[in-house]
Parts: sequence; structure tokens; C-alpha cells
Amino acid sequence: MLTIERILTGVIQENCYLIYNEENLLIIDPGAEAERIISLIKKTEKKPIAILLTHTHYDHIGAVEELRHHYHIPVYVSSLEQEWLSNPVLNLSGLGRHDDIADIVVQPAEMEFEMTDYELGGIKFSVVPTPGHSIGSVSLIFDDFVVTGDALFKGSIGRTDLHTGDMEQLLHSIRTYLFTLPDEFPAYPGHGDATTIEHEKKTNPFFN
Repeated sequence: MLTIERILTGVIQENCYLIYNEENLLIIDPGAEAERIISLIKKTEKKPIAILLTHTHYDHIGAVEELRHHYHIPVYVSSLEQEWLSNPVLNLSGLGRHDDIADIVVQPAEMEFEMTDYELGGIKFSVVPTPGHSIGSVSLIFDDFVVTGDALFKGSIGRTDLHTGDMEQLLHSIRTYLFTLPDEFPAYPGHGDATTIEHEKKTNPFFN
């Protein structure tokens, strides 16, 4: 049985997730506030084994370097956004959106996702492509829930007016890889509250 905990990070309240079993823990999208994330990980008494990134916009990667070096663990990312990690223009930190956010430069990820099934530390999940918000966006499907990054939100979808954004591609991604999951599946987005696949299929205005 997996446990998932949400941590709100940074000035725009990005959702970082801790997902863990009896022994091991995965860190999803550590956007900022590394010291607080470390403190909350310590309370779980689990061993962090990897950092998984749904995509590489600045608000999802700001704490990657500090956590990677603190725990000596690998980072996983889509190959399509590998270079974005070290490029403040591509990861949007260098566009002056927030005066209190410095340019974010993250060293290359050790691992590039394949669109397949994984098992890390006894935690099983599948990686599926959900581009449209950004070209390398992925969603992570666990046994009984999904982490959707900035693809699908409660009552909305990710914005598509940024570099490599594409509305039709995003809607196709959601219909193909998320709306085919069981209706009862909780969906944990990159911002805002959790929802369910059924709720979004029935009420999300972009699909109704």
C-alpha cells in the first residue's frame, strides 16, 4: 500500500509529492523549499531513492539540486526536456516572471524516462506521455492513483501558451492516457486540489 503526501512549495504553490511504501520514498516535482521537504521526509522515516519530474518548468524543479545532493539519488526526466533543466529560458525561471526567483540551473538528469513500467524500491508505476502543456510532460500512473503534473487539474487543464504548448495535443493526451484510467482513480495535479478521473470526465469544462 502506497502513501502519497502533498507539499505546497514556492510562491505559486506548486504541489510536490512524497510517495512511499514501508521502506522507500519517491520525490515528485520538488519545486522549492528544499529544507522543508527534507524535514517532512525525515518525519516519514523512509529512504528517498529517486526524484521524478513530470516536466521541467521552474516551479517544479527549484529544489532538485539540493535534494539530489543531500540524498545522493538520481533524477528522472523526459529526454525531450533534459536540456531545459540547465536553461533558465526554457525552464522559465529566467523570464523575470517573479522578482524573487533566481535563474534555476539544474545539472542533467541521470535517467531519462522511457514510456514504460518501472519498479523502484518496490514502488511500481507507469510513465505515459501527456504533452501539451510542455513537450516533455509525463504523467505517472501508480496502482490506484495518477500524478498528472500540469496536464490535468481539478476543473481545468494546463496552460498551453508557453513554449511548446499545444491545446489540441494536451486534450488528446488527457483523453488517451488519463481518461482511460478507472473512474475512481484519484488524480494528483501539479497545482491545486486532487480530483478523480470520473469527476473530470463529467465536469471539466474543456471536455464538456
